[in-house]
Amino acid sequence: MTDKIESRPEFGSPLDFAVDQQARITMATVRRAVSRGDAVLAYQPVVQANRTETAAFHEGLIRIIDETGRIVPLRDFMPLAETTELGRQIDCLSLSLGLKALAEEPSIRLSINMSARSIGYPAWLQTLRAGIAEDERVTERLILEITESSAMGMPELVGRFMQELQAHGVSFALDDFGAGYTSFRYLRDFCFDMIKIDGQFIRDINQQRDNQVLTRALQSIAHHFDMFTVAESVETADDAAFLIDMGIDCLQGYYFGAPTIVPPWKSPSSAAQRN
Repeated sequence: MTDKIESRPEFGSPLDFAVDQQARITMATVRRAVSRGDAVLAYQPVVQANRTETAAFHEGLIRIIDETGRIVPLRDFMPLAETTELGRQIDCLSLSLGLKALAEEPSIRLSINMSARSIGYPAWLQTLRAGIAEDERVTERLILEITESSAMGMPELVGRFMQELQAHGVSFALDDFGAGYTSFRYLRDFCFDMIKIDGQFIRDINQQRDNQVLTRALQSIAHHFDMFTVAESVETADDAAFLIDMGIDCLQGYYFGAPTIVPPWKSPSSAAQRN
């Protein structure tokens, strides 16, 4: 009698295997692109509530470009890259592009995303120091955005780093505020210049009573610590009007402009307005 041997696939289901293979291909593609420096920033405006027609500053969002010229969706690689050296290399590239844009256009203010993990990464620190040394005036127009989960993971390191850079004029924003990791003890010790309220509380705020209550609470905490508030993911006129009436300081989202790889200050309409 022949024994029946049940197959036990090492990789789970065929779908799991396919997803794993695609993730490996994507990560390899991103590594090659980063090593070549094939990336651009996409700029999204952040407007003041009392002057929504002009941008107070822009957020520079990294976009990685593959061999075919296609932009690789951030969601396809950043969660995996964040905890590895690739994430630090992406932060270096993003910072380098941001510092270059600030040096080329003295009229803009720009925020750049970073992970707290990059504070201890020599190449990232060297990129920052080199950019400041080349033009010290960029520090007053540079905003570094650190996600809430990243900052709260190593509060002592982040706190010391912020104090050092703020002395040179750099501003700091706490990104995704309220996303679930907040330690108010650490928030008190930090000196963030602004807090960006996570988009999950902002979408449909005009109609969602729960979001209204939670956003007001986050706004109250931020203002108590003398921090500006930025509402993320503002997508409709009704939500924008509600937030402005509520007293939010700044707004960001598709209602005011989608991220664009063409710098808005270089567009024909911007040039005409300056002239």
